[in-house]
Amino acid sequence: MSVAPRSEVVQRLPRGRHGMSRSEVVEAQRRRMLLAVAEAMAADGYTATSVADVIERAGVSRETFYQQFSSKLDCFLAAFDAGGELLLAGMQEQFATGGEPLERLEGALRAYLETIAANPMFARLFLVESVAAGPRAIERRAAVQRRIVESLWRTLDLRSAQDRFACELVVAGVGNMVVPLLVSGDVEAIRRLRRPVLQHVRRLLG
Repeated sequence: MSVAPRSEVVQRLPRGRHGMSRSEVVEAQRRRMLLAVAEAMAADGYTATSVADVIERAGVSRETFYQQFSSKLDCFLAAFDAGGELLLAGMQEQFATGGEPLERLEGALRAYLETIAANPMFARLFLVESVAAGPRAIERRAAVQRRIVESLWRTLDLRSAQDRFACELVVAGVGNMVVPLLVSGDVEAIRRLRRPVLQHVRRLLG
């Protein structure tokens, strides 16, 4: 599921006749709640965020919230999945393009870092708040990372277990480098990681 930009997501439904179908209304409310949980947790963290905080930011009723989500964790995981798919989409597109393997890797890395820089709240859910959210979120994050490792492995046409472990180190290392920059809000520094990371990958993988 894609998440629209903030200006599109957070608009309240107009009073009276708005010309939207029931399914469109439900989808609009869902997007607002996903953005609201990302906003709230970017500000206060997973533990300190309550369902009431999400409801207030989204401008929906408690009944509306529980029609779509069973709990705060359920809402968080839906937003987390949206963020994970957002991260993967641009990378997969670059991995699938023509060109030399390292050219595709560079494009995928650029897409990954640019997506994080352009969507810091959802990236924070994925990279930071997943730890506080517990085992289900941590496993989902690990699953996304495994997909990235597999794509990297295939793109570079690697063979050995040692090379696969190198890919795992790269993926985990980039994530760990991004986290403090994400927390501090330095999105330009996130974008600048592309060149030194790519140079390191070239050395690491020969």
